[in-house]
Amino acid sequence: MKSLLIFVVVIALMITFTDQITNAFKLGFKRPRPCGAEGVMDQMRFIAVRCGRYGFFSGHSSNSMAVAVFAGLLLRPYFRNLIFFLLFWSSTVAYSRIYVGVHYPLDIVCGLAFGAISGFIFFKISRYLLSKYTSQYY
Repeated sequence: MKSLLIFVVVIALMITFTDQITNAFKLGFKRPRPCGAEGVMDQMRFIAVRCGRYGFFSGHSSNSMAVAVFAGLLLRPYFRNLIFFLLFWSSTVAYSRIYVGVHYPLDIVCGLAFGAISGFIFFKISRYLLSKYTSQYY
């Protein structure tokens, strides 16, 4: 039961962390999204239902990559190749943000990098907490 609680808390903190840092960067950089930038929006296809004000870096790409790295590392002893599927899934989610016209490619690359680092750090945190508070060590 302790292990489950640790994983739930760590995953909730990881998603909250990546989401809030993404929002801080968006408000800090204040770079308009391509669907709202003059000169760009006329040259592109816009599919999304709505377009937010700022878009650096992509929350979808950072969150999905954090989950992919965390889950892939966590489940590696049981499903050795799962991480490749999860990384492909995360990359597809990230690309979809370019496809619908709400992010530039650099937004996606930065989001994926930030998500990968966050997922790895939170995986290490979960391993530390498991070793400290349970008899399990992963």
